[in-house]
Amino acid sequence: MPSPFNRWFDLALSNAVPLLGILVIALVLNRVLRAVTNLLIKPAASQSRQAQLREQQTRTLAGVLYGAGSKVVWVVALLTALDKVGINPTPALTLAGLASVAVGFGAQTLVRDVISGFYIVLEDQYVVGDTVQIADYVGRVEHLTLRRTVIRDPRGALVTIANGEIRMVSNLSRDWSQTFVDVSLAPESPIERTLQALEVAAAALRSDPAWSQALVDGPRILGLQSLDRTSSTVRLQVRTAPTRQDEVARELRRRIQVEFQRQGIPLASVQRVELAGVSHFPQETTQPGSAS
Repeated sequence: MPSPFNRWFDLALSNAVPLLGILVIALVLNRVLRAVTNLLIKPAASQSRQAQLREQQTRTLAGVLYGAGSKVVWVVALLTALDKVGINPTPALTLAGLASVAVGFGAQTLVRDVISGFYIVLEDQYVVGDTVQIADYVGRVEHLTLRRTVIRDPRGALVTIANGEIRMVSNLSRDWSQTFVDVSLAPESPIERTLQALEVAAAALRSDPAWSQALVDGPRILGLQSLDRTSSTVRLQVRTAPTRQDEVARELRRRIQVEFQRQGIPLASVQRVELAGVSHFPQETTQPGSAS
């Protein structure tokens, strides 16, 4: 009486051509899968750190997709081959289906995080080194995977955010950054002379080699932003290299103050205090330097 091994061996020999065809098809599908996933790789266009990180992230993404797809191809090929040699794969498929359902219920959050991370990397929403705002958190991206994003906030704390929790993200590091500088003037300040002084300070910043590389556009004087009996406010706009807007704004304010002191132009000395819940109060005489 032939043993089960001999019976399977005879079946394998009689189905050698179909089994060889299954192997060849599996190899071809793996080659095609490799070529398709390689299309996701974005080669670095420069030697900058962000460009290199972007390439590395897309290579990681392509590797993950190829690994998962390749496993599926070989599992299907194995089950097809088992059927050819007389082994019924239905029980194994049923068990695998039940296991996948159980794991799926327990890993819904993980799957959502991975899918969101896939789109973050694929759509190039941000990379390691970018400064981003996610919900109420603002900071520099320190680490990025398909499951989580880690940013370092202004306090120096590392904040870990699951990618599936990210609904809206603001990238503050792309192309250029922008800031506005408001200058409050005393009512008696001559506006034309003030605008000339502001232009002198702005021109000096633009012509300074130490700061010109940080500037994209401006500083430009937009004009009178607000006007009342206590003060007038002039607004300036400046566009800078990514994430350098704060330091440029501080330097611009310093130069404006120095120029105003040189020309004797006074700044507003009256502060406004909003009083809430007061229905009646006596009339007061406002003096320079006091609150009203």
